Amino acid sequence: MNRVHIIRRLLLASAMVVAMLATSSCKSGLIFDGEGDCGIYYRIRFKYDYNIKFADAFANEVNSVALYIFDHDNILVDTITTTDKQALSSGSFEIPLELEPGRYTLLAWGGLMNEESFDLLADAKIGTTKLEEMQVMMHRQHNDAGEATVSDDLLPLFHGTLPLEVTDKPGTYTETMSLAKDTNSVRILLHEMSGHDVDADKFLFEIRDSNGLYDWDNTLLNDEMITYSAWYQTTGSADMEEYASRTVTEVNVALAELTIGRMRADKSPILHIKSRETGEELVRLPLADYALLVKGYYRKDMSDQEYLDRQDEYTMTLFLDEGEWVSSVIYINSWRVVLNDTGLK
Repeated sequence: MNRVHIIRRLLLASAMVVAMLATSSCKSGLIFDGEGDCGIYYRIRFKYDYNIKFADAFANEVNSVALYIFDHDNILVDTITTTDKQALSSGSFEIPLELEPGRYTLLAWGGLMNEESFDLLADAKIGTTKLEEMQVMMHRQHNDAGEATVSDDLLPLFHGTLPLEVTDKPGTYTETMSLAKDTNSVRILLHEMSGHDVDADKFLFEIRDSNGLYDWDNTLLNDEMITYSAWYQTTGSADMEEYASRTVTEVNVALAELTIGRMRADKSPILHIKSRETGEELVRLPLADYALLVKGYYRKDMSDQEYLDRQDEYTMTLFLDEGEWVSSVIYINSWRVVLNDTGLK
């Protein structure tokens, strides 16, 4: 046997001894430089890509995270929260966990910690709170008639769950939780076709739905009817040049912005537009049903509910003629929809 072969065998034997010692060190408590401490570590990352663009917007949109860890009996074992905007927007945010081997369920609510728009109903006590108690309720006020109302711009709410199987093998493991958004921005444009001025303050914009109570798995629970009103209204105008005649026409619009909770495909919220002076209802239409009219332009393979959950901004343009709704055409997120049923008022 030549010298080269002897050296190779010695190196192989040395490597085997080091590997055996490193493995046994986890049981004996010995720690070798560069070998770590043989612990079991998990890192939970987050992404918000359950949106219409399929792009991760977590760093730009989520301003707080509350992570709740439940054991195999669905009992709360740990809670970790953060409102550190710098960390959340860094693009590398993650939460480290040290858990005993076993099966866990991870629940996260994003945007809950500011307590301005939503509240967690459970006290979230470690060792006693159960997973099914982790319900979230939207803030609302009640008028003199006892009706629930929301007139503020709701801060975004995000939800996510993740089943986690913690191994007994030492190492560092990374898992990613995907979040869904539960709030929607709705913009209503009233376009006056006659060229006359339009005053946004003369209109009352409302959306009604019973969608302010969320279960731990993000399903909507039975809730009272909520009336969402516009938190912003304004009037605007723009000059439009007609190509053929080169004449300039002024376009006048009224804009209203509302923020509502999660929409369901099987129970559409209803948009109401009324005259503030007379109370007369000018427009009444099912918002989700109309939004789904343009689903085919985006993703034909999506279910109706997936489309509503991914899309979180809706801009609807309705046309007025001398203050009366012209119910023949409507624009939804820039898509033109011709209406066959004109009896929707």
